[in-house]
Amino acid sequence: MSSYENMLAMLDGADTLKKLQKLYGKEEKELGRQKRRYADLLKTHEKSFFAPEKPLYFISAPGRSEIIGNHTDHNNGKVLAAAVNLDCLACVSPRDDMQVRILSKGYPEICLSLDDLNAYPAEAGTSAALVRGVARGMQEKVFRLGGFDAAVTSDVLGGSGLSSSAAYEVMICAVIDALYNGFSMAATPRAQIAQYAENVYFGKPSGLMDQMACSTGGLVTIDFEGEPRTEALSYSFSQAGYALVVVNTGGSHDNLTGEYAAIRTEMEDVAAFFGQRVLRGVSREQLLDNLAAVREKTGERAVLRAMHYLDENDRVDRTVQAVRQQDTEAILREMNASGLSSWKLLQNVFCAGKEQPMTLALALAEQILSGRGACRVHGGGFAGTTLNAVPMEIADTFVSRMEAVFGPGSCYVLDVRPAGPEVVCAAE
Repeated sequence: MSSYENMLAMLDGADTLKKLQKLYGKEEKELGRQKRRYADLLKTHEKSFFAPEKPLYFISAPGRSEIIGNHTDHNNGKVLAAAVNLDCLACVSPRDDMQVRILSKGYPEICLSLDDLNAYPAEAGTSAALVRGVARGMQEKVFRLGGFDAAVTSDVLGGSGLSSSAAYEVMICAVIDALYNGFSMAATPRAQIAQYAENVYFGKPSGLMDQMACSTGGLVTIDFEGEPRTEALSYSFSQAGYALVVVNTGGSHDNLTGEYAAIRTEMEDVAAFFGQRVLRGVSREQLLDNLAAVREKTGERAVLRAMHYLDENDRVDRTVQAVRQQDTEAILREMNASGLSSWKLLQNVFCAGKEQPMTLALALAEQILSGRGACRVHGGGFAGTTLNAVPMEIADTFVSRMEAVFGPGSCYVLDVRPAGPEVVCAAE
């Protein structure tokens, strides 16, 4: 029996069903969709690479949602984030050489050799750059490398604000780890390798929050002072009666790198006034006691962004305590406060101009929710997505009204995924 036949049989097995329920929930309709998705990807691998004698693996890595902690990680702050039940999924087999071939649905095939791990400016911004960068990061941490053939599909759509790049990086790291290192890598070095690939090879100056959330799984609080410290938490919005709805407003992130970079730069300018590299070394009392001088040195917007940072760290602490107590009302209150702070102090909801899709999405959400649930900017801001906690009884209405404005398919209804990257099943 070929590995393809073995894997197809495993997809109907009890062990695989338990794993699918863990990753995607127990709803029969969704489980049926996932089984078809896995089977289709298996067929793609067989048609494209045909390796019937090689072991086959299904490896999944989740997207992520930021719950509290907007633009705090790059200044060694705190965040509360969650892996979500949308994923980047690979059907993969090892090779006997160092060649890598990846066929991702909707994208040209990637063909490269792990014998060459140089960063090429011409590859910046491409998936090939991420593969090379992950491999180089693993090599530097003394993990074994090897070639592979992978068919890939992703529900973490690019531009959705759910960290499609981090999910892809973490998945590639998990693939090499599973095939050649016994799936032994811990969550933090995996996230650091993924961030290295994105910063150095892909060319995007991201913080570590996205990769840590995707790599760790579940609802997790992360403190970025020094070596990132994580604490896994247990909470389900759906069990509390709320749907997590991400709304893609359709705004483009093109030409916004300067806007994102300015947030970090201005926070660090305030820190530098106090002789610190990042804001984590500055207290609220120091800022307020020296406000006039800091304003004169850095400008008002930098001061406001520093205020947001300090408040947001405290909000993370309060929200973590609310999660421990399963206090949904307090969690929603802090999410709303975070969103208001991002809008008013951090100022990353829109750029100057007539186009303000995220502002409109937040204003419409407030109208629909009428004091229930929560809404806030999601991720980097300026364009892209909002995050909403919507009471289940009005979730369909919320989605239909949002999609009437922002287009069909603009809403993603999510819940927290309890695991980071997983080998879902393997036919060895």
